[in-house]
Amino acid sequence: MQLSHTSATVSAAFDDTNLIAHAGLVPVMRLAERCGLARLTAQTVKLSGAKNSAGAAADAKVTSIVAGMAAGADSIDDLDVLRHGAMPALFGGIRAPSTLGTFLRAFTHGHALQLHAVHRKFLGALTAHTPLLPGSGEKAFIDIDSTHKRVYGRTKQGAEYGRFKGIRTLHPLLATICTPTSRPVIATMRMRRGKAADSRGAPKFTAEALATAIEAGCTGLRILRADSQFYNAGVIAACRRNSTRFSITCGMNPSVKRAIAAIDDTAWQQITYPTAVPDPETGELISGAEVAEIPACTAFAGRKKAEQVTARLIVRRVRDLAKPATVSEQGELFPIWRYHPFFTDNPAPTLQADQEHRHHAVVEQVIADSKASALAHLPSAHFHANAAWLTLWAMAYNLLRAAGALTSAFHAKATTATLRAHLVHVPARIARSARRLTLHLPQRWPWQDAWTHLFATVHAPPEAP
Repeated sequence: MQLSHTSATVSAAFDDTNLIAHAGLVPVMRLAERCGLARLTAQTVKLSGAKNSAGAAADAKVTSIVAGMAAGADSIDDLDVLRHGAMPALFGGIRAPSTLGTFLRAFTHGHALQLHAVHRKFLGALTAHTPLLPGSGEKAFIDIDSTHKRVYGRTKQGAEYGRFKGIRTLHPLLATICTPTSRPVIATMRMRRGKAADSRGAPKFTAEALATAIEAGCTGLRILRADSQFYNAGVIAACRRNSTRFSITCGMNPSVKRAIAAIDDTAWQQITYPTAVPDPETGELISGAEVAEIPACTAFAGRKKAEQVTARLIVRRVRDLAKPATVSEQGELFPIWRYHPFFTDNPAPTLQADQEHRHHAVVEQVIADSKASALAHLPSAHFHANAAWLTLWAMAYNLLRAAGALTSAFHAKATTATLRAHLVHVPARIARSARRLTLHLPQRWPWQDAWTHLFATVHAPPEAP
């Protein structure tokens, strides 16, 4: 492809007042309106006593930030993308970035909890209005994981040297919900100091994630999955109180090592994964392993009897290629294995339970998405402002996932970057006639049918209750 005109015959001017760059925000924010985002915010978020009228019109400010994040904003200044061209003709109540920054800095811990409540109710409304979690009435997985977000500037509250030497971070904790046929959505989240242990507050966080899953329609079998950082009696107790199964990686402590050593060689079953998976220690791609099960294993035996848990210990082993096996004239004598155990009461057969546990890695897709979008920066020096920013990103993420679920089977599983490229970042020119607005979009837009379907769906009259 090459330019069809010489440089002398081409000019540019930013002067069109009827043009918008993100026409996809029209159906996306219509969906947010239908699910009551503004109403829920007005009812729940009360920034009373905030200076400079920061707490006024919280609903307009929250929806402005969510819309900006849906369009790809990853900083407060980027939210100015909402004020170009004909956007004010399509949306009312758009706030300037400076106003939105003042609003976020007015947050306290209590206000952040109010915003969490809005997020939970909004997710419940999204699942009620869209096929966001298909099959959630039969089986759903709740995944918990943490991540570290590097920050710069020594004035950021809560930023500390933690797991990564010489790198100052904040330490968000995330819980996601998915089904065997859906991509994950965000159930709940917490912003934490950089030094905070992964398991700090995990039982309470688990209980909140499980309650959110129930509100989101996960009324069938629920399985909580987590890494070894969350292997503790409090997390499992929270699962049992909320009628939820668990599948949690456990470390190679002495009792687990003894249990593995007692497994008979004939108990190991071969498993081949549909696609190669990276080994968590070496990074090498692995397509096959062996799996065995200890049907009844008691965890936390050193605690009082009421806190001890008896369940299945499932162990996966793979060849340790870094330590070559002893080889003689008769072939391999003593292969070296590495073991990866997890503790579970998942009722599925052994191999299926292993595959479902490994699917826990799906939460990493959400973490990667966060760092490629709104969490590319944590924009404020105020800890609670960044906590609010994290929650607002979760709302925008779930909103885009719901829009994709309404659009097509492809977009229901596409990344949010793809959703923005196909559905949000489409330019349009506004025409006015007889008090009606018409959006004129590019001819031969590759995803015209998908966009039109989304637009028609969210603008149709609501179904009768």
